Amino acid sequence: MEQDDFSAFEHQGWEKVAQPYHAYFGNLTTQSNSALLDALEVRPGGRFLDVASGPGYLAAAAAQRGADAVGVDFAEAMVKQAGRMYPGLTFRIGSAEDLPFPDESFDAVGISFGMLHFAHPENALTETFRVLRPGGRIGFTVWATPDKAVGFAMVLKAIEAHGRLDVPLPPGPPFFRFSDLHECERVLVAAGFDEPHVQEISQTLRICMPETPFDLLMRGGVRIAAILKAQSPEALALIQKSVSEDAAAYQSDGEIRVPMPCVLASARKP
Repeated sequence: MEQDDFSAFEHQGWEKVAQPYHAYFGNLTTQSNSALLDALEVRPGGRFLDVASGPGYLAAAAAQRGADAVGVDFAEAMVKQAGRMYPGLTFRIGSAEDLPFPDESFDAVGISFGMLHFAHPENALTETFRVLRPGGRIGFTVWATPDKAVGFAMVLKAIEAHGRLDVPLPPGPPFFRFSDLHECERVLVAAGFDEPHVQEISQTLRICMPETPFDLLMRGGVRIAAILKAQSPEALALIQKSVSEDAAAYQSDGEIRVPMPCVLASARKP
């Protein structure tokens, strides 16, 4: 796959964090799977594609509903992780912007927290439209805005206060672009889809102390992790301390429990 700088940056990052992502984000991102599959109207016998499948959570949940589920991810490490976790399912290496499947081959396509990692998300939607059968459905989840997804707010506020956000990273789409419900509707309609529907879904991050959202984003992700790793050692220590202090307000029974809702957008191919 030919890649621009941002795609190469994301690709290299996800090749390194397949297991940490599962450890830190697995119990969080799967909380919206049921709502996403409901929006996609996944049924027994239907053909389902999990794009940017990561460790394979959404494909596995669709298979539990009786769907014929396949996953695709650009990171070989993620494909291998998914294969280890769900050996009965098929996972392939491939780009969301150039899906390795024929036209009109799926009844539903789900993208769980992948849209914010694509260099050209409109191309991913065009590809999704191509591989969907008429009447098929697309659905994707992304993080809600930081004022609602509190774990992000804690870390970004601490970076702004004690470090710098303008670190040299390959330019890419805004991280919270699709946190805007109207932007979700707009891109779905522009890609040719009908009946867009966008809603927020409640999720809660639960992480055992002394870890905090700092550890989640430092170890289990790519873009914000790169921002953190670009800080000076002194600034990074202050950022970690600030997040720990803010997270203390969310302590309960040895855990930090932080609201981390998502936006769920879905639509239908005419």
